[in-house]
Amino acid sequence: MRFRGFGEGAIRFFEQLADTNRREWWQANKESYESNVRAPLEVLLDDLAPEFGEAKVFRPNRDTRFSKDKSPYKTAAAAVVGSPYSGHSLYIQLSASGLMLGGGIFHGASDQLARLREAIDDDRTGTELERIVADIRTRKGQIGAHEQLKTAPRGYAKDHPRIELLRYKGLIGWYEHPPRAWLHKPEARDRVADAWRSLGPLNDWLRTNVGPTTERMPSR
Repeated sequence: MRFRGFGEGAIRFFEQLADTNRREWWQANKESYESNVRAPLEVLLDDLAPEFGEAKVFRPNRDTRFSKDKSPYKTAAAAVVGSPYSGHSLYIQLSASGLMLGGGIFHGASDQLARLREAIDDDRTGTELERIVADIRTRKGQIGAHEQLKTAPRGYAKDHPRIELLRYKGLIGWYEHPPRAWLHKPEARDRVADAWRSLGPLNDWLRTNVGPTTERMPSR
């Protein structure tokens, strides 16, 4: 194991970036980003790859072409293993708020959403998912999606026993860790691995019951 923790200046870097999100500031503080955030994140993901697979680190630049917010940089560093369009994924994000670890389908394609709801509706697979969700919540994790309907989706009863899950337009589990001293120690690797392992049953369920999309998705 090579990971020794995120740099002591990682949280402070994102706090300052939130207040001064300009290219001039970034260029002046790029070395802090590389040494405190980017390099440790890449080492961490390399350590975890044999168990969880190769990860993609997202670029720090924001795409501002269609946004009113022209801030040039993201206020978090993140990476993903897999893809929601493949039916499952694992996610890590470091920001001024601390460490967030997640997995599942954040925003899948329409055919995946249809299969997801069918599996939730089915008493056998739906009950299995309820047990998985309960276990994540017992571990102080959260369940949700990028968006939630205000009422039941078309074709499903409003009093369905799993109406909460049916209303989600996707399905993810995640854990949030505020900044603590362990973030800058090798212990952080174990925290990430434990969280991702606990999300394994959710991803397995999604892989079996939802699977990859057959739709053509936009390139990223």
